[in-house]
Amino acid sequence: MKLRKRLLTCLLLVGTTINLGCALPIWHPEPNIRARQLIYASESLRHIPEIWERIWGLELPDLATPYRVHGGVI
Repeated sequence: MKLRKRLLTCLLLVGTTINLGCALPIWHPEPNIRARQLIYASESLRHIPEIWERIWGLELPDLATPYRVHGGVI
């Protein structure tokens, strides 16, 4: 009986801690500071596609495409 009670207590604690999320919140509790933090985070995340294109060279011109010289296509 005592073991069952301990087991149920442990399961209850594990279940509640999983549902609570992180013990330390990421964002500040004050709304003004939290809004500024969220704006900074979203601005940083906005540049990820540009960084990805620069790393993989996707923004460079494709050298295999034909280009015009004197109105003709080479």
